[in-house]
Amino acid sequence: MNTGDAIFVAGHRGMVGSALVRLLKKHGFTNLLLRTRAELDLCDAAAVRAFYAKEKPAYVFVAAARVGGIWANALRPVEFLSENLRIELNLIDGAYEAGVTKLLFLGSSCIYPKMAPQPIREDSLLTGSLEATNEAYALAKICGVRLCQAYAKQHGARFISAMPTNLYGPEDNFDLVTAHVLPALIGRFHVAKNSGDASVTLWGTGSPYREFLHVDDLAEACLFLMENYESPELINVGCGNDLRIRELADMVRNVVGYSGDIAWDTSKPDGTPRKLLDVSKLAKLGWKARIGLEEGLRTTYDWWLAESRR
Repeated sequence: MNTGDAIFVAGHRGMVGSALVRLLKKHGFTNLLLRTRAELDLCDAAAVRAFYAKEKPAYVFVAAARVGGIWANALRPVEFLSENLRIELNLIDGAYEAGVTKLLFLGSSCIYPKMAPQPIREDSLLTGSLEATNEAYALAKICGVRLCQAYAKQHGARFISAMPTNLYGPEDNFDLVTAHVLPALIGRFHVAKNSGDASVTLWGTGSPYREFLHVDDLAEACLFLMENYESPELINVGCGNDLRIRELADMVRNVVGYSGDIAWDTSKPDGTPRKLLDVSKLAKLGWKARIGLEEGLRTTYDWWLAESRR
């Protein structure tokens, strides 16, 4: 990649897309193609084709998606499946038609079976049933991976797919209804601290294990893969370590400075019992995460506080 190459970051206002933009600018890339949803509806195939034909990007990062936590997935499975299918189909088909040099599709670790052996290897895909609470989103992402692989097999397209673990960081969604677990915890403890609440009730038992990767680390991995990885076989991106949700809750409570108790509503679902990615494939290429979880939580909380004051 040259610093003057036209690079399309689809979903540049989201958590992952904005991290990619920050990183690319840091590395001196000057020809970034960025479009808001109002400027380019990625669900509109004709609009996406027209954009590709006019701007002719050399590289494409597909970071655009409809995302949300367990509750959002449960409420809106139609939107999570249909919108994500349209977005990735338009972006991937359009990239091939426009002669894009290389494309990186970002999936999610939720594409793997609920009871996959741990840590989860890339070849676990489609070897078992998915977690029901985010099945619609996972199915859409699996289709995106398979479409990239089909283009590589049938047409020799340089389309690659990366599967990140659970992400957090600046520009995350902190809405208490639709947020993923980590920003939701930050928001809940922050509100409880300011309200003087004696306790905070959290969903589930707190027993599942989760792995968390700072979004700036993911951005670094994406640029690394775009420049160093050519196989159509998917590749995991994570830190290689996990912890129980109970441990995470305690860590977040300490970072936020909330001194109350934590209660667990065991009538609510836990989701997948464990989801740790095997990142040995990426490690062999020479990349590993650098931001520790507690450090990342503190900087994320500081960012959210600053944004809340604006």
